[in-house]
Amino acid sequence: MSPLTIAVILQFAAVAVIVAEVIIPSGGLLGLLSACLVGYSLYMVFCDVSVNAGYLLLGIDVAALPLVVLACLKLLAKSPATLRTELSSSAGVTSQSPGLETLVGRKGVALTNLRPSGIAVIDGRRVDVVSRGEYIDKDSDVAVIAVEGNQVIVAMEE
Repeated sequence: MSPLTIAVILQFAAVAVIVAEVIIPSGGLLGLLSACLVGYSLYMVFCDVSVNAGYLLLGIDVAALPLVVLACLKLLAKSPATLRTELSSSAGVTSQSPGLETLVGRKGVALTNLRPSGIAVIDGRRVDVVSRGEYIDKDSDVAVIAVEGNQVIVAMEE
């Protein structure tokens, strides 16, 4: 078998290993193997075929390998192995229970000690709450002062 044929087979093997690297998490070992295959095939072409053929193959590698990686990533994104569902507010997904904003200004009772987080009953509903850092005893009256993201912030009612 001619050195050029072996070099081309090594190049195709390197592309296959790059595709496997995209799909299989190997910690870079498959990428290193692919780089070794490309390097050895280039060495063979430069030494056994000609310098011009080596430069031609090097140019093809520089142009084609990044395109192969991008194509693999795009195919992987469309494959059934990936999650295609996007979690967005337009799809009705929220990071907090609906209606928490309506609790601002409401009063309740701490079911647990708030150190600074705990549970309170506000308008007959159990709610995970946090204080602004202060300790609040169990059975203390609390008032909701803000809702920030997923947190219902309370303070002792005075």
